[in-house]
Amino acid sequence: MEERLDSKAGKTVRERTEDLEYEMLSPLAAKSREARRKEPMEECPFRTKFQRDRDRILHSKSFRRLKHKTQVYIVAGDHYRTRMTHSLEVSQISRTIARGLRLNEDLVEAIALGHDVGHTPFGHAGEAAMDELTGHFCHNEQSLRVVEFLEKGGQGLNLTMEVKDGIVNHTGDRQPRTLEGRIVKTADRIAYLSHDYDDSLRAGLLTAEDLPTDVRQRFGETTSQMITGMVSDMIEASMGQGDILQSAEGKRVMDVFRDFMFERIYHSDVLAHEREQAKFVLRQLYEHYLAHFDELPKEFAARESYWGRKQTVTDYVAGLTDSYAVQLFNEIFMPPVGLMVH
Repeated sequence: MEERLDSKAGKTVRERTEDLEYEMLSPLAAKSREARRKEPMEECPFRTKFQRDRDRILHSKSFRRLKHKTQVYIVAGDHYRTRMTHSLEVSQISRTIARGLRLNEDLVEAIALGHDVGHTPFGHAGEAAMDELTGHFCHNEQSLRVVEFLEKGGQGLNLTMEVKDGIVNHTGDRQPRTLEGRIVKTADRIAYLSHDYDDSLRAGLLTAEDLPTDVRQRFGETTSQMITGMVSDMIEASMGQGDILQSAEGKRVMDVFRDFMFERIYHSDVLAHEREQAKFVLRQLYEHYLAHFDELPKEFAARESYWGRKQTVTDYVAGLTDSYAVQLFNEIFMPPVGLMVH
C-alpha cells in the first residue's frame, strides 16, 4: 500500500519535517520550528523556516552577483573560483560536517550561501579600499545589511535570527550562537585555504613543493585530501563535546597553512599591482558618486533621506561586480577614443 503524502495525522510536509528534526538531530541542533523572524509571516506548507531562508538567499540579486565577484584572482580564466563558487563550496563542506554531527543541514546551508553576499568587488583588496574610504567596512556586517535592509528594493529578506547571526559572525572574534553557525565559520576557512591554494597552483604562483611540510603530512597536498583531512578533524574533535572544535594539532597546522597563504598569495608582491588597481577603481567611483549623487540609479538615490548620502554610495559601490565596476570606471573616466582613420 502506498502511503498518501499528506496522510500522517493531517500534518503538512513542513510539520512532518519539523517533527523529524526532533527525532533525528542532536538535542544541540537548532530546530527550525523554534526559529524566529523579525517580522512574523505565514508558514510555507512544504518548507521549514531555514529551507525558506536558503531559497530566499539563493534567488536574491546579491547572491547572483557573486558569480562576477573575485575570490582571489582578479584577472582570471574559466576555472578560477568566484565568490559564488566559494559560497557553494562552503555550503557543501558545512553540510558534510553538520550531517556528521547530526546538526541542522538546512541552517548551515542558508548561512553558507549568504555569508558573502555583502562582499565588495575585487575581493579583499576591494574590502580594504572601502574600509579606507568609509572609516569602517567589514564584509560580514555588509552581508547582514544586504539581507536585512537592501534586498528586495529595500524590504530585506526577513531571514531568521539564526541565519542572520551566522552570517554576521562567520568571521571576526565573536562566535555564532548556534553550532551550525560555528560550523560555517571554520568551513569558510577550510574552503578558501584549500581552493585558493588550488587556484594558486593553476596560476603558476605556487607548486606542490612550496606547501609547508606540516600541512602536507597532516592534510595532504591535493584539494580533496586537504578538505577531507580538515573536515574529518573537525567532526572527530567535536563529536560529543557540545561545541564545534578542532584538534589542537589540526588547528595548529591550519594556522600554519593560513600564514603560508597570506604570505605567499594574499599579501604577496606578485598580486600587489592588481590590488592597487582595484583600490584605485573603487576609490574613484566612490568619490565620483559622492560628488555626483544624481548619477546613481533611482532606487539608490531615493534612499538618501533615510540612510544618508555616504551610506547610500557605500551600499552601491560595495554591491558592484568586478566587471561592472570596471565598465562604470571606463564610462565615467576614460575618453571614448576609437581607431584613427586616415
